[in-house]
Amino acid sequence: MKKKIIFMGTPLFAVPILKSLYQNGYPVSVVYTQPPNRSQRGQKLKNSPIQNMSEILNLEVRTPMKLKNNNEELSYFQSLNADLAIVVAYGQIIPQEYLNLTKYGFINIHASLLPKWRGAAPIQRSIINLDQETGISFMKLVKNLDEGPVCKQFKIKINKKDNYETLSERLSFLASEKILDIIDDIFDEKVLYEEQKHNEASYADKIIKSEGEINWGDNAENILGKINGLNPSPGAWFMFKGERYKILEADLGFKSDQAGKVLDNNLEIACGNNKSIKVIKIQRQGKKIQNIGEFMLGSSIKKDINLNNA
Repeated sequence: MKKKIIFMGTPLFAVPILKSLYQNGYPVSVVYTQPPNRSQRGQKLKNSPIQNMSEILNLEVRTPMKLKNNNEELSYFQSLNADLAIVVAYGQIIPQEYLNLTKYGFINIHASLLPKWRGAAPIQRSIINLDQETGISFMKLVKNLDEGPVCKQFKIKINKKDNYETLSERLSFLASEKILDIIDDIFDEKVLYEEQKHNEASYADKIIKSEGEINWGDNAENILGKINGLNPSPGAWFMFKGERYKILEADLGFKSDQAGKVLDNNLEIACGNNKSIKVIKIQRQGKKIQNIGEFMLGSSIKKDINLNNA
């Protein structure tokens, strides 16, 4: 008899993993994802990336607003008699009463080397924190968030040019390759779980937009970590004459001056540790993303302006 798998995920990060299961013949009975939402007021409802991919693959999709205290959904889930549930950034905490409804439990794919960076934003936090490496953890889902025993971890190096988008893509493809062997080991009952070292845990809190504000008195390396970790969204930004400017890419420079001072007409900006950042891509509020050469042609941000006083 074929095994039955339930897939639960929502963002783009989860898409390569679902595709890998489908393309390699692993039987996904149903896909759970977050319901369509409006990203901004007045916009049309927008399906999640996983819903879009599920419809392309002709997989059944369910989008309950909530699982908790939802007896109808609980009954349906139970009726599936599934062997395994795979969870990848689903966007809801799975209630306790669901966790025993599959033969082999729930496997969660988490984008960090647990117990480091438990929580909502592990990829962004690893870049912002200037970590040298990160990875993927395959763990058994338990009641408490990201505290389950781990069966496998796979490491990758974080490159200096990695941003949230590029690192997320690399981790997602790594997970899409490794999940196949994990499932085989689970179904063959060869998998071994190891408890996390809970006293070493750190937490990746959800990113809020205000965190993106650049403090020019900070070290240049920390500012670059923020730029990369928050690219493409919500972005690292500064204010100039009442408008927000988002920096999407920059390099480390080695010029020194008063923190926040614009050092040349290519937008090299002094930081707080006798170093600087050289802006490569920038976006003025309400405008398109521009390379620095194009941006500076029409910009009023010029050499010798101090952005702390603007």
